Amino acid sequence: MPKTALTPQNLDSVATRFRILGVPLRLQILNELANGERTVTALVEATGSTQPNVSKHLSTLLAHRLVKREKRGNSAYYSVSDPAVFKLCEIVCGNIERALEEERAAFSGG
Repeated sequence: MPKTALTPQNLDSVATRFRILGVPLRLQILNELANGERTVTALVEATGSTQPNVSKHLSTLLAHRLVKREKRGNSAYYSVSDPAVFKLCEIVCGNIERALEEERAAFSGG
């Protein structure tokens, strides 16, 4: 039984959160931020994406309060503001791994 009432408004918020997390580059950015705060330049280097693209996705993550931004001098540092996002990713990755193991077992006859 869910702990939170699944009202239409709550369901819409959940769907929005999943849409935000449904972009691989955003997940890659969050994964990089799991190791600590980073500048846009560091995230561009780590992801191999372009500065405008990384900035666009950071803006989306910031608008949905998944990351926070701190200005220091001429640089802006981004960090994760909602660490629960990593728990969600671990759950999904665990489910994917289990499904793959079941498929492997089915194909190997064991």
